[in-house]
Amino acid sequence: MKKELWIKANQNTDWEKRKKLVTTALESGADAVLVRTGESGKVKELGRITTISDDKDSDVQLIPDDIKKLKRLKKPQAFYKIIKSKDDEREIAKAGKIADFVVINAQDWKVIPLENLIAELKGKCKLLVEVANAAEAKLALQTLEVGADGLLINADVNEIIKIRKTIEEMTTKKLELQVAKITEIKPVGMGDRVCVDTASMFRLGEGMLIGSQSNALFLVHSETVETPYVAPRPFRVNAGPVHAYTLLPNGKTNYLSELATGDEVLAVDWKGNTRTLILGRSKIEKRPLLMIEAKFKNKKFRTLLQNAETIRLVNPKGKPVSVAKVKVGDEVLVYLEDVGRHFGMAVKESIKEK
Repeated sequence: MKKELWIKANQNTDWEKRKKLVTTALESGADAVLVRTGESGKVKELGRITTISDDKDSDVQLIPDDIKKLKRLKKPQAFYKIIKSKDDEREIAKAGKIADFVVINAQDWKVIPLENLIAELKGKCKLLVEVANAAEAKLALQTLEVGADGLLINADVNEIIKIRKTIEEMTTKKLELQVAKITEIKPVGMGDRVCVDTASMFRLGEGMLIGSQSNALFLVHSETVETPYVAPRPFRVNAGPVHAYTLLPNGKTNYLSELATGDEVLAVDWKGNTRTLILGRSKIEKRPLLMIEAKFKNKKFRTLLQNAETIRLVNPKGKPVSVAKVKVGDEVLVYLEDVGRHFGMAVKESIKEK
């Protein structure tokens, strides 16, 4: 689950130092920045980012310390409080039933208040914890296994970068890929094929999970491979036809035809490591298609892919294998689930896709 990342930039320092924190927030992909009264406009001149402060110009209204100041407003509210006692914890729990966000600062850093608040406020609001270093960030995100909903980072630029890396490592999901044997390959005619072009570079051994059945997805390699005929497109996965599913970072599936600029897509490598990429564009063109069938244990499943040398599956050693050269009996990596899908969500019901 995605965690909120806020940067604190309202310290009692000069604007140039606070400005550096704002630019770091922008460059690190932070969701919001906590700023001083009257500085929302200056911050937005540097880039588009959500601002939080106690004035009317901010995107999120900051309500520090006093629950009596919480009101029903049109804009979101963030209640901020330092925990010093059990009474403070009780007040924060009450505030979480009114405010959209609750930000806590546990100066004496105790896990128990955080455990209590995670349990109390789950589903009621987003709970963020103020942290000063990567160790505190890790603790806040691991508490009660689910962790806080996000972090308010009160640190210098170098520590912000370390914490950002910690968040990425902790929120990256690892998938268990299986080895399936190819049982059939045949041309099936023309269809509308989707190219997925991302705003990042794929790595060798990395691609996306694609399939005609939502619970049986093939690892389709990115176009990172050098060939004598075509220049590599390391930002691209030539994914499959418009009806095919792909697994997304939120655990749901989408049809390839539904992907649009700005969406998040899931990159997966041959070891099952994942990362979230932003879709730059999807490109749909008529192309000749192949049907590829594979088998794992007693389960058979199929997908369609473009019939071209540059489209590749991935073998168990992480090597890309062109669909033009793959043979019956060859082994490829797949991702299998025991559940069906309804509107992209995993459901425990009997669904057959052939």
